[in-house]
Amino acid sequence: MATGFFKVPQPHNEPVKSYAPGSKERIELRAKLKQMRAEVRDIPMFIGAKEVREGKKLSLHPPHDHKHLLGYYYKSEKQHVKQAIDAALTARKKWITLTWEQRAAIFLKAAELIAGPYRAELNAATMLGQSKNAYQAEIDSACEIIDFLRYNVQFMTEIYAMQPASSPGIWNRMEWRPLEGFVYALTPFNFTAIAGNLPTSCAMMGNVVVWKPSNTQVYSAHVLMKIFKAAGVPDGVINLIYPSGPDAADVVFQHPDFAGIHFTGSTGVFQDIWKTIGNNIHRYKTYPRIVGETGGKDFILAHKSADVKVLATAISRGAFEYQGQKCSAASRAYVPSNLWNEVKKLVLADLATMKMGGTEDFGNFINAVIDEKSFDKLTSYIDAAKKGKDAKIIAGGNYNKSKGYFIEPTIIQAKDPRYVTMCEELFGPVLTIYVYEEDKFEEIIKTVDSTSIYALTGCVIAQDRYAIDLATSKLQNAAGNFYINDKPTGAVVGQQPFGGARGSGTNDKAGSMINLMRWVSPRTIKETFVPPVDYRYPFLEKDK
Repeated sequence: MATGFFKVPQPHNEPVKSYAPGSKERIELRAKLKQMRAEVRDIPMFIGAKEVREGKKLSLHPPHDHKHLLGYYYKSEKQHVKQAIDAALTARKKWITLTWEQRAAIFLKAAELIAGPYRAELNAATMLGQSKNAYQAEIDSACEIIDFLRYNVQFMTEIYAMQPASSPGIWNRMEWRPLEGFVYALTPFNFTAIAGNLPTSCAMMGNVVVWKPSNTQVYSAHVLMKIFKAAGVPDGVINLIYPSGPDAADVVFQHPDFAGIHFTGSTGVFQDIWKTIGNNIHRYKTYPRIVGETGGKDFILAHKSADVKVLATAISRGAFEYQGQKCSAASRAYVPSNLWNEVKKLVLADLATMKMGGTEDFGNFINAVIDEKSFDKLTSYIDAAKKGKDAKIIAGGNYNKSKGYFIEPTIIQAKDPRYVTMCEELFGPVLTIYVYEEDKFEEIIKTVDSTSIYALTGCVIAQDRYAIDLATSKLQNAAGNFYINDKPTGAVVGQQPFGGARGSGTNDKAGSMINLMRWVSPRTIKETFVPPVDYRYPFLEKDK
């Protein structure tokens, strides 16, 4: 069989389409939204070669129109989790023998399918199922997942090319093996791209995967699975199931072949998972890889030299795009007293122009939060701010869930920098601002660093380069992704590898080689061409 040192296509970031009036992509997306709203999709589990439709059926609804039926999916029970693991381990026998370029071809094809024939369907599914507007869906469920697939293939080749030096007469080689067992991918609702990346980054490196998406992301997860199948992912390599978290945990974390977890979700859940794995460590064939990106309490820190328009835009976009339901979304801001009045005026003017409603109307900047549980949690904080003496609502504060889970973009001004919404993760369109004395920048840096358990993203807005340098240095552990004169959201694959530490996760940087290296287990091979045939070394000889 012919072979070679193959070069994969040079990756590039997928251009973001504008969806401007009259554009081809806008017309195509509108038609797909209309078609999918008119359908009732029947969404199976994917276990090995089977589409499994059994057990309890659960309905799916748009968060912005919760009386409308999108479809049904089948709740997985413990036996389905076990079946998915068995299917994965069966598929592993052939998958690990497939040459790397064949695996690369599968995922490069998946990227092209999303860029082309499946783009409108995946974006529409994200818009309907997760209440994400057309532009946010395009950034996520088209461009970012395409970028993950393309760049990860490149990173894979760079890993395989990392080889040790060899002495004369010796050939040293490094073999990058898949993990021994299966990987559990547990994915969130807020980014379709994350839901696609967590299982595929593992599978690309030769692993087999049991994938559980969030229940509120099943609709677009099903489209992703269709794409993976169309791209040629073999049966059983990625198995898609919908169990409850506890049911999945009872089976997955007891299994001797559990080799790793790729997780994005809450800090509390991840800590419980880590504890469970630790308690079961004696059961496993290998020490499992634990990779997780969790919560954030992401900050905007402004210096007295900041450009007020830059600061206001960073607040409006950073806090309220996708209703603040990004791990990186700004949820606390520190504004100096000399800029506050002007910044407040600009931000309130921005909010006054933000329309709120369903995603099918492209004029809506704000859509619904993901579900009733999130709605109730967020509104409880808003109500407390309305009643309390330590904070006041200066924008928004209204909400309604009669048709969809709508919460106005809300700004709380806190009198105390340790006020509850300055500290706790909310995950919604609620920003808390603390106005500090303009000449106490160094003091407020200490407050920013010590207020939260999280360390995911943050930004500094300033014109004074000494202030930028000071904040960058003093906040080096406060954010895994730190932005200067920009909002703390919008990391691009291949440009800003994403992840944080402290309570925000293991910082294994999705969108970089760092993450893929967690899904391989290297083996060093030393070959000696003319080996010795006598145990004796020269030092043993007698002096002459």
